[in-house]
This record gives sequence, structure tokens and C-alpha cells, in this order.
Amino acid sequence: MAEISVRMTGGMAEIAPEIWDSFANAEGEAFDPFVSWNFLEALEASGSVSAETGWTPRHLIAEDEAGNVLGVLPLYVKTHSYGEYVFDHAWADALHRAGGEYYPKLVTTVPFTPVTGRRVLSPDPAIHRALAGAAKSVAGQWSASGWHVLFAGPSEREALAGSGLMERFDIQFIWDNRGYDSYDDFLADLASRKRKALRKEREAAQAGLEIVPLTGAELTDEHWDVFFACYQDTGERKWGTPYLNRDFFRLIHQRMADKVLMVMARREGQWIASALNFIGGEALYGRYWGCLEHRENLHFELCYHQAIDYAIAHGLKRVEAGAQGHHKLARGYRPQAVGSSHFLTHEGLGTAVGRFLQRERQAVLTEIIALDEEGPYRKG
Repeated sequence: MAEISVRMTGGMAEIAPEIWDSFANAEGEAFDPFVSWNFLEALEASGSVSAETGWTPRHLIAEDEAGNVLGVLPLYVKTHSYGEYVFDHAWADALHRAGGEYYPKLVTTVPFTPVTGRRVLSPDPAIHRALAGAAKSVAGQWSASGWHVLFAGPSEREALAGSGLMERFDIQFIWDNRGYDSYDDFLADLASRKRKALRKEREAAQAGLEIVPLTGAELTDEHWDVFFACYQDTGERKWGTPYLNRDFFRLIHQRMADKVLMVMARREGQWIASALNFIGGEALYGRYWGCLEHRENLHFELCYHQAIDYAIAHGLKRVEAGAQGHHKLARGYRPQAVGSSHFLTHEGLGTAVGRFLQRERQAVLTEIIALDEEGPYRKG
């Protein structure tokens, strides 16, 4: 095999979009909006991802001797653990107490996006190993505490385990389309009491409102301005300053409007709430929600029920509605394991974390079984 070299870039703008996307969304793969050049570069061009926000881009490119690109790897140098949704603060504290420094660390993920997808972007196992080896080498050279690959799929986590990374599990609630023809068809899968509860919830949420799904050319700057006001309100109430700025959403509108589903609610001619989804090749991904006027159960309607409606109508296999949220269970979203992979340069910390992860994985799998028993689906 030809010699493989790996070089580092300072950002997505240094990589041709068609080259990146030929690996991120290769022919035959289900489209993933989040690893596309348009999405990742919008994060950087808007300043949402930068050294100033603690996300310094240092993406890797694998090439052959002739300079042909063989694979790519999104990579960020992190000076904190915010915006990742895989929580390692306890690891950082443990290393700090032992006299070490946890930051900087290297992270391969889609910033602020807890969605499972492709991460080490090459179909060739040898290139995959070369990129993984390069990331581990950079972690050592830069005295980083480790390299973390967040929300990779099962087969990729298996490959990363072969490169010496430890696997971690968490839980997300995901709705699976079992070939339903309508929302009522989905409800027929639920226990009678649960079915009635969801019908009542939807009726109450929709009363007196106009629910408007928008995508592509239907979206205007007005819709995005309302959405951003809703997004800011939710962010300020939950965690302080939201991660994403208005410029990011402006770029998404310009580049990816056909991959966006915005579900909005209007009362007496005034927009009062909005939920933003991204449309993938096989899934609808719920990302952000907010309201300018409180309405009971409106969050559930816009984010979960409307998403199911859209997925059924468009033949999508599932709805992924983001991290956390036990309340999704009653609305037909089932608990599933999602994972991440971790390499730590400090031997003692790596050994301790490895023991912890072994126990945590079993605990997560046990919890999934228990949670699924609580779900609304008919038993037997």
C-alpha cells in the first residue's frame, strides 16, 4: 500500500467542500447534515467555534504520496468540556487533584450536537487507523490529556477500540418508525390509556393555535429571527449564554434551508414558539426549541409529536430528539444506548477511568431495560 501521511489544518475553510463531503457524506451513505462541510464551516465562520470559545479547529487530512486525499477527521483542541454532552468533569477533577492538567484535550465531534454519526471519515480501515493514530500522537506531542471521539456509531466505536480507545455508553430517547402510515397508526401500537393521553395532550396544545411546518424556500429571515429569539430565551433560562449566534443560523439558512424543518406556532397572527430540526437521509434530528409565550404541552407538540408526523409522512426511519429527557418516554421515544470513545495519555487516570467505564456500561444497559418497561407501548 502507498505511504499514508497525515497533515493538520487550521479550519474548514482550508479544505475544499467537495473533498470533505466526499468522505463525510460518501455516495451510498445516508446523508448526515452535521458532518457536512456546510454545517461545520458555518460553526467556524460565524465564530461559534473558535479559539475564543474554547474550540480551536485542527482537522486532520490523510493523503497518499501524490497528495490525493484518503480521509478526513474533524478535530478540536478544547480548553473546557462545555458543549459536548459527554460529561468528563469528574475525570478532570481527579487529574487536577493528582497534580496534572486535564486541559487542553482533543475532541472529535460535531460541536454542540449530541447526535450519533460518522466521525473518522474514511471507508478504508487502514486510513481510519492512520487518522486515529495521528490524533493519539498529536495528543502526546501537545501534552493534551487525551483524545475523545463523541457520538460515533457502534461499528466505528469497535474500530476505535482496536486503536486503544475505551468505550463509554449513555442513553438517548429515539423514536423508531415501524412502517407507520399515520400518527394514528403509531398510536395503535400504544396501550389504550397512553394512546388517549397523547390524543388529549395534542388537542390541548393545538387549541387556538396554528401549527406551521416550514422548510426550504418557505423559510424567511422573519422566521429565523423569531426562532433565534426563542432559542435565546431557552438558552438564557437553562444554561446562560447560548452557544450559537445569529450568524450561524444565517449561514445555515443560506446553505442548508432544504435540510431544515422549522415547526412554528402562531396565535392570533403572532408567532409564539418555534422548534428547529435538521433533515437527514434516514432521520429527523430535533435540535432547538423555544417559546415567547408559555403554553402547556406546546413543547411536546412542536418537538416530539410534529417530528413524528413529519417522519411518517416522509418515510424517515427515526426521530432523534437530542440528549436527556425522560419525558420523551411517554411520547413513544424509546431508550437506546449511544456511545463515545476515549484515549487518555495519563496512564493512572486511564486505568481508573477504564474500570469506571466497565461498571458504567453495565449500569446503562440495565437502566435501558428498566426504562423501556415504563414506555407506553402495548406489552406482549
